[in-house]
Amino acid sequence: MNIILLSGGSGKRLWPLSNDIRSKQFIKLFKAEDGVYESMIQRIYRQVKHIDSQADITVATAKSQVSSIINQLRENIGISVEPCRRDTFPAIALAGMYLYDIKHVNENETIIVCPVDPYVGEEYFESFKELDQIVQNTDTNLVLMGMEPTYPSEKYGYIIPRSKDKFSDVETFKEKPDVKTAKSYIKRGALWNGGVFAFKLKYIVDKAHQLLDFKDYEDLYKSYHKQEKISFDYAVAEKEHNIKVMRYSGTWKDLGTWNTLTEEMSDQVIGKGILNEECENTNIINELNVPILCMGLDNIVVAASNEGILVSKKEQSSYIKPFVDTIDQQIMFAEKSWGYYKVIDYTSDSITVKVTLNKNCNMNYHSHEHRDEVWTVVSGEGIAVINEKEIALKSGMVVNLPCFCRHTVIAKTKLEIVEIQMGQGITVHDKIKYDFDYKNITDRWER
Repeated sequence: MNIILLSGGSGKRLWPLSNDIRSKQFIKLFKAEDGVYESMIQRIYRQVKHIDSQADITVATAKSQVSSIINQLRENIGISVEPCRRDTFPAIALAGMYLYDIKHVNENETIIVCPVDPYVGEEYFESFKELDQIVQNTDTNLVLMGMEPTYPSEKYGYIIPRSKDKFSDVETFKEKPDVKTAKSYIKRGALWNGGVFAFKLKYIVDKAHQLLDFKDYEDLYKSYHKQEKISFDYAVAEKEHNIKVMRYSGTWKDLGTWNTLTEEMSDQVIGKGILNEECENTNIINELNVPILCMGLDNIVVAASNEGILVSKKEQSSYIKPFVDTIDQQIMFAEKSWGYYKVIDYTSDSITVKVTLNKNCNMNYHSHEHRDEVWTVVSGEGIAVINEKEIALKSGMVVNLPCFCRHTVIAKTKLEIVEIQMGQGITVHDKIKYDFDYKNITDRWER
């Protein structure tokens, strides 16, 4: 089974824990069986592999999320990188061409596309086996999964099937309605459109060539910014005549707001926080190293990070986005393929960052044109390479990195560094990358 996970989003609705780099699917709020907190993407990946250990998973995502995906999954996972955001049809088309041209997946293999962020039970992924059977054993071009609605929601599009059988031909699609109209759809047996699509790889390859102007994967990648922004629903699903929908009545929930997300949190308090006995239905999610005390609060969510602090009635938290849009804030936290960093302080000409590298991980070999850096090693061991010269790192060491010098760091153990950047107009784009043979160093450690 080949699964494409759609990982998008700009990180507005779960501010201040989410941002343009760290979308909601990367926030670790769900407790796994081992007691360790995991994110939405980690949860879904674990669930898929538990149902089908041989499932081939590809994540379709923006450039800004690649590091977080590598950091959290750490597996040999396929990543289809969108050069820019162009909605779900171009994203699925690009991922399909990636499977066809780069991974050489057989054109008759079943591809199942689903969002990366629903809160679902394992029966959700068990049902993928049924989708696969319909795709492989019938002449149906496209199979959808429709969610049994639990209330007349205005948030979802609706699929109206021709029958109430588990598998049915699709009569029509309806866009997000008002409550009154949603009630009438539900009376007709309508299902929520959960964004799950199943088809043979050949189907999306053919559709991509029909609707987009390109030759192959490389050409589509290069011309991606020129492609029309359009959803898979509009471009393909609503125009397809040979289409079926499968009813799904198991656990499924869109955790798009603090209100819905806190309903599924196993702990009322994550991080340093105290709720007194008079608090009811109140949650604290605190990433700061200072305690938060709540007293006598009802139906409140308090979320705190280096990005800011939110205190909101839960039902009001759904309307956060226009207010967050007005906040001009430096990105204060980001996961990288090698670990993560937190911004401690910043001014117009300096930024102080706490950098944490995971064991056996490394930064790119790079240089900066517009800033000097000073590293102070807080804990751990590693190797810094500066202009090809190796320097052993240990707690308490200070390393000066003037602009233009080529440098990297390799962590022998978990390595914590305070980095002070100094210069005018400091930006993440001030970086030139170079090739470097890290294996030569790590092999010596193993010996």
